[in-house]
Amino acid sequence: MEELTFVAALADLSGMAPEIWQACRETALMLAVGLAAAIVLGGPLGILLYLSQPGQLFANRLINSVLGWTVNLVRSFPFIILMVSLVPLTRLLVGSTIGPVAAAVPLSIAAIPYFARLVEQTLREIPRGVVEAAEAMGASPWQIICKVLLNEARAGLISSLTILTISFLSYSAVAGVVGGGGIGDLAIRYGYYRFQTDVMVAMVLLLVLIVQIIQFVGNRLAARLDKR
Repeated sequence: MEELTFVAALADLSGMAPEIWQACRETALMLAVGLAAAIVLGGPLGILLYLSQPGQLFANRLINSVLGWTVNLVRSFPFIILMVSLVPLTRLLVGSTIGPVAAAVPLSIAAIPYFARLVEQTLREIPRGVVEAAEAMGASPWQIICKVLLNEARAGLISSLTILTISFLSYSAVAGVVGGGGIGDLAIRYGYYRFQTDVMVAMVLLLVLIVQIIQFVGNRLAARLDKR
């Protein structure tokens, strides 16, 4: 009986192959947009948070406090609440509140401060003496940022990006609850509403596999870039 049940579950999943592939593509789209926003906007924000701290190149207590407060404010919102609160902005930007592109809007806004804090923490781990040596050699602020800070922190930044990717993979699954599409949406529609447990288990296993792959690739890249 168990063997027949297993065969039936495999048959159901085989028949759903196009939908599973579409769900994977939607999840990949949400992650790609969110991660791009995090790198393009969150990265510089994290650098500015670090450089505006007391004792750094552009030390400014007011700017650092305002940026830190803003980052903490956005990060304090549970993602599902953030998605709902950003519905008007999402509709304004993409003309819809349903689908992976719409879900990518709150994902991006959540990813920016999240990655900014990770970047800031990574840069803090760089010995101050490395920056002081570059300053003594007459390096410009731009050279210090690009050739010293980012170069020294590249392994840590890859690790931070890996953490962000895995975290937002779970966020994309949450987005499926409110019509964002993706693997989470497929698991909810079939596994919860239609009581097809085999589909939910398969989607969970798929997410576990994706996480393992992301972590493996991230670890390998970080190890190759680590100068220690």
